Amino acid sequence: MQYPAKILCESDGCTVTFPDVPEAITCGDNEKEALLHAVDALETALEFYFEKNRPVPMPSIRKLGQHMVELPASASAKVLLFNEMLLQQMRPAELAKRLDILRQHVNR
Repeated sequence: MQYPAKILCESDGCTVTFPDVPEAITCGDNEKEALLHAVDALETALEFYFEKNRPVPMPSIRKLGQHMVELPASASAKVLLFNEMLLQQMRPAELAKRLDILRQHVNR
């Protein structure tokens, strides 16, 4: 799962923002450093959606001049599962029951 990111570089450094996830903002001394921080910023911002039980926005199509920031596979799977659970109005306890696992494993 890859999210498009905008990078704005000025004399004091570069800022990365995500059109699909406005809560995710990070920066660095240069473009390379800012992009290194981008995955962490994106993952941290997605936690807000999980905590508030709000659907996580799916990535839009890359526009000219944007960079793509890839989520780790585990985070991508979590987003897809979380969104599907919200869509089906399924609680973690119900998923745990269906999978025959402990609820704590679902929460992780």
